[in-house]
Amino acid sequence: MSFKGLGPQALPFLKALAFHQTKDWFEANRAIYETEIKGPLGDLVEDVSAALAAAKIPLRGDRKKALFRLHRDTRFSKDKSPYKTNAGAVLNRDGTKGTGGMLYIHVDPAGCFAAAGWYMPEPGTLAKLRAAIVRTPKAYGAMEAALAEAKLKLSDDYTLKRTPRGFEQVSDPGLLVAVKRTGFVVSRPLEDADLARPVLAARIVAFAKDALPLLQFGWKATA
Repeated sequence: MSFKGLGPQALPFLKALAFHQTKDWFEANRAIYETEIKGPLGDLVEDVSAALAAAKIPLRGDRKKALFRLHRDTRFSKDKSPYKTNAGAVLNRDGTKGTGGMLYIHVDPAGCFAAAGWYMPEPGTLAKLRAAIVRTPKAYGAMEAALAEAKLKLSDDYTLKRTPRGFEQVSDPGLLVAVKRTGFVVSRPLEDADLARPVLAARIVAFAKDALPLLQFGWKATA
C-alpha cells in the first residue's frame, strides 16, 4: 500500500484557494496541490481499488481517470470562479466517471466524506431503478434494512414532491417515498484527522462494504 496520507497543507490549501481564485496564486502554490493533495489522492484511489478487488467488490479506479480536475468548467455557469474548492475522486465498475453505481471520495475544508450510489442518474437509469423498486419491494426493503444495520440511510436530498408519471398506482407509503427519489445515495463523514493517516483507505473500504447492498440492488436493476 502506497497511501501515507494527504499532506498537512491539503485542507488549508483548499481553504485559501476559495479566497484567492486567481491563476497567479494557484501557480505560485501548485506544488502544494500536486504533492499534498493530487499525488496522495491518487495513491489513495489505487490502494482502495486494490483492496476492493481483493474483497471481490467490483469498484475500481486509478490516478489518471478517477480524480476530478480542480479547474471548473465555467462555460455554462454564472459562477466564473476558475477553481473548485474541494478535491474528489470516483471509483466504479469500469474505472471511469461515466457509469452508475459509484464510490465517491470528497475532500473539503467544509467537511470530508465518502458516498456511494446513484447521484443524478440519467432518466432511463432512474426509470429502471424505480421499476425495480415496485417490481421487487421485498428486495428493496431488505436493501434498506441492510443499510440501516450499517448505520447508513439513503439521502433525502434528492426527491420529488409529487409521484412521478407512471407510478401513480403505488400506494404503499415506503415504496412511494422510494419512487419519488431522484437519486439513491448514502454517505459517511471522514474525519479530518484521518486524512493524514494510512487508515483513511481502510475507512473508505469499510464504507464501500457497508454500502454494497445499495450498489448490488442498483446494478441488478439497471443491468
